[in-house]
Amino acid sequence: MHYLTPDLCDAYPDVEVLEPMFSNFGGRDSFGGQIVTIKTFEDNSRVREQVALDGTGKVLVVDGGGSLRKALLGDMLAQKAAENGWEGLVIYGCVRDVDMLAQTDVGVQALASHPMPTVKRGLGDLDVKVSFAGVTFVPGHYLYADNNGIIVSPEALSMPE
Repeated sequence: MHYLTPDLCDAYPDVEVLEPMFSNFGGRDSFGGQIVTIKTFEDNSRVREQVALDGTGKVLVVDGGGSLRKALLGDMLAQKAAENGWEGLVIYGCVRDVDMLAQTDVGVQALASHPMPTVKRGLGDLDVKVSFAGVTFVPGHYLYADNNGIIVSPEALSMPE
């Protein structure tokens, strides 16, 4: 489904809006779904595990601590996410392989690109509340993103007619 966050904000004025710090790197210009969270720092082991699972109707929100030193997502993990039906990923950190990400059928919003991979140490917490960009993300709530911004809601939203 295609989402327009300005229209959603007009129809649902109580949604929370993230501070504008993210850029779109994925092949989808809009995405939305139920939130699954990961809290990690410069280790994408949990991201690798989650994108290998069925993500139909879900958005992976990764609190990478805002690190600008390592990429938490690259082309291979993004392709795995697309193959497993993930709607999108929001990365509070960096991504890499940006030319390939733009060709992959999954939404990806992140702070920046960085060519350095993470170290795989198996660290990170799954399905915990995480906070960044002025919003707290609760597993099971909903996120919607497009080139205008990112919004969250405790309930699923539908595009107004």
